[in-house]
Amino acid sequence: MLTNDVREFLKKPLIARLTVIDPNGYPHSVPLWFDVDGDDIIIISDRKTKKIDYIAANPKASLTMGGDSVEGVGYSFKGRCSNEEDPDYRWLKQMTYRYEENPQADKDIELWRTTLDMMIIRFKIDKVMKVA
Repeated sequence: MLTNDVREFLKKPLIARLTVIDPNGYPHSVPLWFDVDGDDIIIISDRKTKKIDYIAANPKASLTMGGDSVEGVGYSFKGRCSNEEDPDYRWLKQMTYRYEENPQADKDIELWRTTLDMMIIRFKIDKVMKVA
């Protein structure tokens, strides 16, 4: 599903925009961090956010990154999300180190691990579209 060009693009620590559907049928878009696990995109989240509830009710979503004046080329993905546990905070740690340098990363990992109910959103890709 992911070409070499897309995989190379996804190595960049960009801000992605996840769009899910709220109970009234409106799009709910949020900026967030991401990483890749095989052909899936992984997102970390506090369990108490609206997007977690919206995904539980309707797993269809889109994810967009790049395609702006900074990155130029970008990609938009359509797919399905699932809410999953993050045993041992593997993804929390991996993603925080991807986006932040120490000592800030260590501080944020400890803060989020002890004050939030962290989990992951697994985004399974159905379609990839290049955007510019």
